[in-house]
Parts: sequence; structure tokens; C-alpha cells
Amino acid sequence: MNKAFVKESSDDDDDDLDVAQPDVPAGAKNYITPAGYRRLRDELLHLIDEERPEVVKLVSWAASNGDRSENGDYIYGKRRLREIDRRIRFLTRRLDLAEVVKSSRQENTDQVFFGATVEYATDDGESHTVRIVGIDEVDLDHGHVSWISPIARALLKAKIGDQVTLHTPGGPEPIDVLEVRYPSAEEEEA
Repeated sequence: MNKAFVKESSDDDDDDLDVAQPDVPAGAKNYITPAGYRRLRDELLHLIDEERPEVVKLVSWAASNGDRSENGDYIYGKRRLREIDRRIRFLTRRLDLAEVVKSSRQENTDQVFFGATVEYATDDGESHTVRIVGIDEVDLDHGHVSWISPIARALLKAKIGDQVTLHTPGGPEPIDVLEVRYPSAEEEEA
């Protein structure tokens, strides 16, 4: 049967790597901190300037060895090359849509906006700290949450001392905003 009529699973599927990355909401900009933008740009440049040329060399060498059907270096190299190209396309799209927000320039420092570090207390008295960042910068181990996450949506535009409602799967939960901090210009550029 002709391959055009059969959907075989292959490593060529473009959606495999990018599934875990959330999409930018329709009509919204891809807000990102200066540090996050630099991190994505550095990754893109590393892939283009260093990693991809190394893999191309490996694939070229492996192809020159003859039979490609059982050549592990060639097969792995082609697979890795597709992964790198997929990631390059993804990063290029993300950076093209990125809008860098310098939160150190925020004048209204007692209110929560993008880039703020917020300390809040839940109803049971527990204190939590989160930093509101772009969707490509989420790092829950360090308390960095996306600006589209439920906690960030609940906190955005709240002021110190406000009580806001966090909508959780277990139902609405009141939280109190205790502190709002923004990075200094030096911290933001570091």
C-alpha cells in the first residue's frame, strides 16, 4: 500500500516535543521577563551555532560509512537533528511573539502586576511566595508561576492587604495579599 494512505507513527511528528509547552492565549502577547528572554535566546543560539553543526557532522560521517538502515549513529543523528530543528522552530516562534516586560520600572509597587513577587496567606494561615513570570519561564521549584495560572490570575491587580479568591478544583479559596516586591533594575539585568 502506498505510504500516502497510511499514517505510521514516526519520529517526524512535529507535535511530540512541544506538547508540554502551553500556548499563548489567543489575542494575548507572550509576556516574558528580560532574564527569561535571554535564556530562550541563548538556548536558540546554542542550538544553531553549536549543537546542530555537531550533529550534522556526525550524520554526515555516519552516512559515509555505507548502509544506513542499520547504522545506529546515522539513525540516532537524524532523529536528534529533527528534535533540534523542532526546538529551533519553537523557540523562534516564541521569541518572535515575545514582549519583554521590565517589571523594575513598575511605578505602582503596592499592586500586583507581571514580574511581581507576591507573598500571600491562605485561609489556614500558611504563607506562600510566588513570582509571576511568562509561560516559558515557569519553575515551580523556585515559585515562578505563569501569568495565566489560576494563582496569578487571582493575584493580578490586587494590592497589599486585599483578600482575593483563588478558584481551585476543591472550590473557591480566599487568600490575603501580604507583600508585593519588584526586582531592582540591577537584579532584573543579572
